[in-house]
Amino acid sequence: MNVPLWIWALTLVGLTLLIIGDLIWVDRTGAKQFSSHQAAFWSVFYITLAMLFGLGILAFAGGDYAAQFYAGFVTEKSLSVDNLFVFYVIMTRFAVPKQSQHRVLMLGVVLALILRGIFIAIGAAAIAQFQWVFFIFGAFLIWTAIGLVRTSHDEQHVAENALLRWSRRVLPTTDAYHGSKISIKQQGKRLFTPLFIVIIAIGSTDLLFALDSIPAIFGLTKEPYLVFTTNAFALMGLVQLYFLLGGLVRRLVYLSHGLAAILGFIGVKLVLEALHGYHVSWAPVIPIWLSLSIIGGTLVVTTVASLVKIRRDSAAGSPAEEGDEKDGTVAAVD
Repeated sequence: MNVPLWIWALTLVGLTLLIIGDLIWVDRTGAKQFSSHQAAFWSVFYITLAMLFGLGILAFAGGDYAAQFYAGFVTEKSLSVDNLFVFYVIMTRFAVPKQSQHRVLMLGVVLALILRGIFIAIGAAAIAQFQWVFFIFGAFLIWTAIGLVRTSHDEQHVAENALLRWSRRVLPTTDAYHGSKISIKQQGKRLFTPLFIVIIAIGSTDLLFALDSIPAIFGLTKEPYLVFTTNAFALMGLVQLYFLLGGLVRRLVYLSHGLAAILGFIGVKLVLEALHGYHVSWAPVIPIWLSLSIIGGTLVVTTVASLVKIRRDSAAGSPAEEGDEKDGTVAAVD
């Protein structure tokens, strides 16, 4: 897929304007005025936009590349939905006020897109030079899939990474939130609010998620242009999706298992492609249409199975999950 420089430039400008416009609108709207109808409208809008973008790829580059884009988008969007659960945990742990949550997510999305762009550039350069990188990516995805199966959805937690621990130890911070400000000036000294620490937590956590998602997308397409655009479209509308889903993500009890199956499949696909690249005769090349069918089918089965289980548990009189609040926040955990 030969993408001219002007197409790259036009795409980057267009996506940047969309994201900036989206984030400005979210910031002005604020969480208090963010209705479920608005969130649903914008979520559908961005998904539709991604579908139309895929049709554009179909028209100008052919069906194979369009299928790669759709498979990559569905995979990245699914992973981003699962990430929302961890964002809920972060918001809960730091007791972020509801009126400030939209700004935290807004800045977190920008940071995530920048970090993923760096990861994509590094991954593309490595793949272009070293065929054996596929073995590493494939093995990592299989290992991640096994970890997801062994860890239930309710047992997922947010471990403080090195960057977050360093930030909390080194940066001068206030004890309380000050609206949506990330820093204030007190007695001539610049202090960061807990909101800044939360932004670091979300941004650095998404960086860890990228360790899964970037190898996964490279398992579906080797085109840097498609890798970047699928990630960009998957992140767009994530703020609205956060408020739309509310506690629903926690009810998708089999989501982690479905994602484990997808990551495991892509991991095996990468290993087979690497073996095929080294001229191993028995190693097949899995066509993209089969990958797209398996990914889509897995997500449908996972969603239906989760909803069936929730309905059965509800009919049996199972108590609601603790901390399943409408606004997604509870008291801080320290």
